[in-house]
Amino acid sequence: MGSETFLEILLAILLPPLGVFLRYGIGVEFWICLLLTILGYIPGIIYAVYVLVA
Repeated sequence: MGSETFLEILLAILLPPLGVFLRYGIGVEFWICLLLTILGYIPGIIYAVYVLVA
């Protein structure tokens, strides 16, 4: 795990859609993360970290 991934995960915890955006841009992953974050902050964090680690 490089410093780039560490920074993405840190941003995914603070602002989940931003962390996903940095890796995938405006794509399906971003919109799913944004929707989950709007519906509940914790599901957005879980999804963002899962997408970035997997």
